[in-house]
Amino acid sequence: MYNELSNPSTPHLKERADEMIYNGDASIAPILTDTPEFSLYMKLTNDPDKGRKIIGKGEAAVIALASTSGGTIASNNLSDVKLYAKELGLKHITTGDIMTLAHDKSLITETEGNSIWSAMLAKKRKIGAASFTEYLSLQKGEEVEPMECENEEAHQNCCNSQDMLPRTCHKDTASRS
Repeated sequence: MYNELSNPSTPHLKERADEMIYNGDASIAPILTDTPEFSLYMKLTNDPDKGRKIIGKGEAAVIALASTSGGTIASNNLSDVKLYAKELGLKHITTGDIMTLAHDKSLITETEGNSIWSAMLAKKRKIGAASFTEYLSLQKGEEVEPMECENEEAHQNCCNSQDMLPRTCHKDTASRS
């Protein structure tokens, strides 16, 4: 996973990780051969069980390490991690969950959360809600207005995303009328 941060298009992410490592807030955990972590990693990236797809190296590394250390998976890639997290009894959180915790602890306001959320959507992140406000409402089980997508690409990125929260798409409601 750390090696993936060396992507030339995202040097700021590696800088943040290096700072967290330097400050002792994070560490690099190797996956050594002939370990349970390595066996699970290889299975997930090369030879998954029948009916399962090969998943990304980063997701596989996180799942393998979390499964042997009692860790938590922090990922928005629900299509790759959700089933394995459930199967292995691992805690799984998303960006929305982390932001909700920060909001509940008054570390960010709802307005700040909406600003962060908008920036993530602008970078084409599939986070499953049109705004942080909507995410909070969905978490509480409240009804939300069907999303009106700006264009077909926006519809594909949000309403058709496998990584979305349960919500109603405006195209679904239009087809029922």
